[in-house]
Amino acid sequence: MWIKKAVYIFLGTLFMGLGLLGIVLPLLPTTPMLLLTAYFYAKGSKRFHVWFTHTWLYRRYLKNFAEQKAMTRRGKWKLMLIVDVMILPPFLMAPSTWMRVVIIMVVLIKYIYFFTVVKTLPAVKKTVDVV
Repeated sequence: MWIKKAVYIFLGTLFMGLGLLGIVLPLLPTTPMLLLTAYFYAKGSKRFHVWFTHTWLYRRYLKNFAEQKAMTRRGKWKLMLIVDVMILPPFLMAPSTWMRVVIIMVVLIKYIYFFTVVKTLPAVKKTVDVV
């Protein structure tokens, strides 16, 4: 049992590292990696999960989605476009037409899901204090 928990904690830490890399590397998606971090920490250790949910990473990238199943319009578009860029090479290298059709269907379902099921939050306006 402890081995299973250790593997979950290891995977959570691995995906958190990949999520942190995704902040600075444009082709590595941050949000899905951090969602996996939350999942694996929840399975591996209550203490790790509680710690993670109190980090700036969780608050900035996952809190709205995890608690409200909602994202900003900009966040949705950013995520969609990053995933599209990642799907493009397999689409271009697909050896048959039916595989390309399947990839197109997956992309369409992704857009339908994110723009009909995931609620849209209003954009956060940044204010500047003039002193």
